[in-house]
Amino acid sequence: MRDRLLDAVERLLAKGGVDAVRLDAVAAEAGVSKGGLLHHFPSKRALVEGVVQRLMDRFEAALPGPDAPAGAYTKAYLDASIPQVAPEPGNGDGHDEVPVALLAAAGGPEVLDVLQRHYRTWQERLEADGLPPGVSTLVRMAVDGWWTARLLGLAPPHGAAHVELRRLVADLAATGTTGTDRADADATGTEVTGTGTDTGVADTETGTGTGTGTDGGSR
Repeated sequence: MRDRLLDAVERLLAKGGVDAVRLDAVAAEAGVSKGGLLHHFPSKRALVEGVVQRLMDRFEAALPGPDAPAGAYTKAYLDASIPQVAPEPGNGDGHDEVPVALLAAAGGPEVLDVLQRHYRTWQERLEADGLPPGVSTLVRMAVDGWWTARLLGLAPPHGAAHVELRRLVADLAATGTTGTDRADADATGTEVTGTGTDTGVADTETGTGTGTGTDGGSR
């Protein structure tokens, strides 16, 4: 019954946003009595929180457990948020309408409380994912901004640009560096690692090589 009611809330959100979610409207949409609705969800806030929580649960189901290898959680965060190939503009499947409506209401306690709680947990997991300091957080910032841009139609990349940008973010999640970093390093003879760079400098007087370490910051 709970899923039936939450399905009805999602349909109303897609049609008219959060303002369309009223107890009588949800009961009618689900084909149940208002008393039956109130037995499971005593208020509009509880209904909206239920939808948000279910969306969060679906997202978390795609994320690995604590025993996953280093970088796996960060990669899964990307994979669960951004598709390999972007649909052409106007060819979406309609599934984004519910998150859009909830995002529009994110300033309200029904949405914000649930989001903040889950994001704190996700951030803690990302920071413990075994990548160089800051890398997982940088991936999350890129993914969250990209997800929002796609959701709201804020000039997100399409076609080859989408594929290339996703490859760069995936490279960062996998290695702590981007493919561009490695190509530049190959061209200059600089070794790039997840924690910095190492440049070989030849000693012209002795013929021996010395290495000078350059801190790569958070990468």
